[in-house]
Amino acid sequence: MTSEESEPNTARKLVAEAIGTFFLFLAVIGSGIMAEDLASGNGGVALISNTLSIGAILFVLISMLGPISGAHFNPAVTLAFVVRREIRPGLAAAFVAVQVVAGSCAGFVAHVMFTLPVLQVSDTPRTGVGQWVGEFIATFGLVLTILLLLRYRPAAIPAAVALYISSAIWFTSSTSFANPAIAVARTLTDTYTGIAPGDAPMFIAAQLIGSLVAVATARWLTATD
Repeated sequence: MTSEESEPNTARKLVAEAIGTFFLFLAVIGSGIMAEDLASGNGGVALISNTLSIGAILFVLISMLGPISGAHFNPAVTLAFVVRREIRPGLAAAFVAVQVVAGSCAGFVAHVMFTLPVLQVSDTPRTGVGQWVGEFIATFGLVLTILLLLRYRPAAIPAAVALYISSAIWFTSSTSFANPAIAVARTLTDTYTGIAPGDAPMFIAAQLIGSLVAVATARWLTATD
């Protein structure tokens, strides 16, 4: 993940964000459906399967598309770069729109692949202080990982982000959505990874707060005075 560069034009950046977000969210939702089908009610096996798919695709997508768009795939990451003045607000808004639309389309495609109703609304409850704190922690850690490695070891970002998310799925109470766009997309799937629409706003609020706190923390940690 890199800050905005002059080489790729805006159209290429947006298409890269769309492709990356689509495949990331397809991995989240599609592997969740597959895992639930194959796990025979064993929640631990289903979560392991879902985690492996998400971690693997993250490494591939960030490595492949990072040089083009920065590989945000996540409004919370885009917000961090806006606050740091490393992406123009107009381009950031376009990134977020693409992330939400492409991510939601990924859910529809997952439903088609697994012969489920295309249009769904989740009724899975995910709420409470513990879940909100989990989302704050998940997003704070993700954004802090990106910002510090961007400063000190940018080549390590694909592996580090993939490993961080794979771990955070297990150590957070919320299973680490850590992404407002995926929270929206997951309201539109009544499958293993769904979230009830009424519960998504607090997840998104916790994610955005986590991102802002991570930006402030990274700035302080890397200050030279």
